[in-house]
Amino acid sequence: MAPRKVRLIANSLKGMPVWKAEAVLMHRPQRSAEPLLKLLRSTVANAKNNAGMETDKLRIQSIMVDGGPVMKRFMPRAFGRATPILKRMSHVTLVLVEADKVAPAKFNVVDTAKEKREAKKAARKQAEKDREKGKKPKKEDDKEELAKTPKKDTQKDFKGPQPKDKSKGVFKKMFRRKSV
Repeated sequence: MAPRKVRLIANSLKGMPVWKAEAVLMHRPQRSAEPLLKLLRSTVANAKNNAGMETDKLRIQSIMVDGGPVMKRFMPRAFGRATPILKRMSHVTLVLVEADKVAPAKFNVVDTAKEKREAKKAARKQAEKDREKGKKPKKEDDKEELAKTPKKDTQKDFKGPQPKDKSKGVFKKMFRRKSV
């Protein structure tokens, strides 16, 4: 990702507490927000485990985005020419600092994807326990119930083409005509 595009998001994070920066990155639509969020979470985990810092007191001191390696590609153009395409990459440096006092969090950041993964994991464990006991999983029970219910006859519900509303106006008539 080009450094210019990453800097747009990174510069808005300087000086923010970690919880607020995480919330901002989760709701930004730009593509560079996701790798920056991953970097921020990794940096916080490193600060907590390696340096023994409190995550509530952490804030972003500086974030620098420098150019990385550039892949050079060529696109064919008219008259046998080729124009270069530069696929740029970025090196991001994130520095966290521990603040003197804890900034009160105005809201909690909840990662819904993580919650969904945990719910699926719990459902799998429950299904394994049910299999060990000899019970059928819920999905198979649902299939049996669906097989027992009578199917609707779709031909009876079909009423054919509906009459068109004639009060559409002049413009509808004019623009619905097809040209030959």
